Amino acid sequence: MSESNTRNYSSTIVDGVDRAPARSMLRAVGFTDEDFTKPQVGIASSPSDLTPCNMHLGELAEHASNGVNTAGGKAVNFSTITVSDGISMGTQGMRYSLVSRDVIADSIETTTAAEGFDGLVAIGGCDKNMPGCMIAIARLNRPSVFVYGGTILPGFAQSDKEKCNPMDIVSVFEAVGKHAKGALDDEGLKDVEKSAIPGPGSCGGMYTANTMASAIEALGMSLPGSSAQTAVGESKKKDCENAGKAVLNLLEKNIRPRDIMTKKAFENAITTCLALGGSTNLILHLLAIAHSANVELSIDDFDRIGRKVPLLADVKPFGKYHMSHLIRIGGIRPMMKMLLDRGLIHGDCLTVTGETIEASLKDVAHYGSYPDEQDIIRPWDDPIKDSTHLRILRGNLAPEGAVGKITGKEGLYFKGTAKVFEGEETALEGILKGDVVKGDVVVIRNEGPVGGPGMREMLSPTSAVAGRGLIQDVALITDGRFSGGSHGFDVGHITPEAAKGGPIGIVKNGDLIEIDAQKNSLELLISDEEYAERLKNYKPLPPKELRGVLAKYAALVATASEGAVTDKNLNL
Repeated sequence: MSESNTRNYSSTIVDGVDRAPARSMLRAVGFTDEDFTKPQVGIASSPSDLTPCNMHLGELAEHASNGVNTAGGKAVNFSTITVSDGISMGTQGMRYSLVSRDVIADSIETTTAAEGFDGLVAIGGCDKNMPGCMIAIARLNRPSVFVYGGTILPGFAQSDKEKCNPMDIVSVFEAVGKHAKGALDDEGLKDVEKSAIPGPGSCGGMYTANTMASAIEALGMSLPGSSAQTAVGESKKKDCENAGKAVLNLLEKNIRPRDIMTKKAFENAITTCLALGGSTNLILHLLAIAHSANVELSIDDFDRIGRKVPLLADVKPFGKYHMSHLIRIGGIRPMMKMLLDRGLIHGDCLTVTGETIEASLKDVAHYGSYPDEQDIIRPWDDPIKDSTHLRILRGNLAPEGAVGKITGKEGLYFKGTAKVFEGEETALEGILKGDVVKGDVVVIRNEGPVGGPGMREMLSPTSAVAGRGLIQDVALITDGRFSGGSHGFDVGHITPEAAKGGPIGIVKNGDLIEIDAQKNSLELLISDEEYAERLKNYKPLPPKELRGVLAKYAALVATASEGAVTDKNLNL
């Protein structure tokens, strides 16, 4: 392998007489004389017993290291953190979830830059791992490949002898609501709790993890097929090994992440994930990654693209199927080929294979390669919805934008009576007690990036609404965000948030609220005079945190409509 451009960073760390102390340190961890002449590739992962999403990542990192080493590089493993949303959801601990995205990005950037790695393989499991890895990759702009840890297999209740009803973590959250309603007894809830999560892998629906994995593949930053693989099995191990080899090819060709992550590549990612029915977090995370890659991307790009992209995938949380079902019929690539053939994907975008998207799809059959009997990916002329399910809403309640996840199954219009809660816990309590009834619009505020701080996901309240059988009858709006597992008539990311003086802070119990997913509007139905008077007199709550990581985050974080990044408003 030529060293002309493969050791741009490691050479400054280990070459020359004066670098003897550095080499001495590295000899202690196994470096040989020959290793000092090879490009160094960092293997960043977050192995942890903390969550099933990440419990297997240590083994995957070993396979990635083998790929690097057999291709002529020197792999160096290091770890970053993870936070389990499924464990912390519905508690104050969840405030750290979105914050962890930036901690992950900062830690990977810090380690890679400090140690002089020439390239990077980043492996992510739980859903903040993935954008965290990608933000770091974009910042560093060194030849890199992302690897998704893979999706979990579905679980089955012990009472489900025929295995007809596959479950995942959302099944457990919704079982809590059914239990509160009296539709599930203690034994039934315990059965769901013990059976829903059978082993390693990320949450099984088209939730945030699988959405982001699909987005990164469509973006060109992971190997073909990487997003549609289970966590267990030989295909994921091989994917890791090939990713390690691919970084060496990128080093040789001097292909860097920002060569791949262009505006058109982000449009490909948006298109693919809108067709798949992806999570609202897609918007938050792609905005953040684009910011780090110096690509101009806004929430309006999602609206523009979404008008042309039908919803094709009948997947959870609103559909019938898990990611494992989609894997069995060929994954996302036949659908991507169909989108390419219809001119909705830019085929000239580069990928980490060194080929274009079009070239990487050349041997993939179009939609017709899916089995005839499948109904997971709908045909073009029979979509679930003829335009995007992710709606960018504006109005007097969201002057700077909000994000709705509205598939049409819930309807496209909702007008109801505000029931206001100053945080997630009180909202969940009210829903489970039966205080929330048909026709209500649940308003959960002071959960934004600053007000939380941390912008918690409202999976517990939305699942409680579903579990109580109110998903068609109750809407929920918040300046926080939603889990990819949330479904129903839900609008989040309301900007400005209450903590920054946003009008969601002036809503009162009994106010009428109108949500129109056709006009893309979110309105508080009071007079202009009343609106102006309330806003003039509104005083946001004082900061909840004055020290530590949450306080720092609240001081630095941009709005949700700007991706909630922490390096935008530094006043440099």
